[in-house]
Amino acid sequence: MATTGATVRLFSMTSKLTRGFLTHHGLSTRSRCLCRSITTATNDGPKADGNPPDPIESKDIEETLVKEKEQLASQIEKLKEDLKEAKDKYVRSLAETENLRTRMTKQVDDAKLFGIQGFCKDLLEVSDILGTAVSSVPKEELTDSNPHLVNLYQGLNMTESQLIKVFKKHGLESIKPSEGEKFDPHFHEALFQVPIQSVETQEADTVAIVQKIGFKLHKRTLRPALVGVFKAS
Repeated sequence: MATTGATVRLFSMTSKLTRGFLTHHGLSTRSRCLCRSITTATNDGPKADGNPPDPIESKDIEETLVKEKEQLASQIEKLKEDLKEAKDKYVRSLAETENLRTRMTKQVDDAKLFGIQGFCKDLLEVSDILGTAVSSVPKEELTDSNPHLVNLYQGLNMTESQLIKVFKKHGLESIKPSEGEKFDPHFHEALFQVPIQSVETQEADTVAIVQKIGFKLHKRTLRPALVGVFKAS
């Protein structure tokens, strides 16, 4: 019985050793076969460095490069045109902005200068009435026996002088053409014509009579002088 047990154990150990050997041997064999297959496939495949280039493929590559070059050149030209157009628009925009700024500056300056134009026109009527009052005082009555009239006349003169100073301070000046002065439609308005009496001293298209003085505000005619003009015979 002891001999039989030993024999069984020996057989079991022998079987394990045999299976282990066969398993190890089989894996090694497959590994060698796989390595041999990879090596064979590598050696038998095409060599990129050794084979000459294909003429058809080279021609296709060259045509592709030419087309790409043409496309790039076209894109560059288009970008140049776009840049030129954008620059032109930018310059025009700057010019328009500068013109607008200049016009706005001029309008602001004009508003500052001529903002009192309406008020000045109203004061001109006061000045006309004051001037009429001064001129209506008879000079022969201005004597010591008439102190009230003298004082009134002096007060009117002082008021008129002060009003003229205020006018000048704000750029309002009178237009008082003299007889024989050349008629200027920018500053004068002809109401009627007067026949020439003396050819030596009187000329056609010159001022003959001033009926109402005019005024200008900063060289802009606010009210033209109303005059009569000599006409040619």
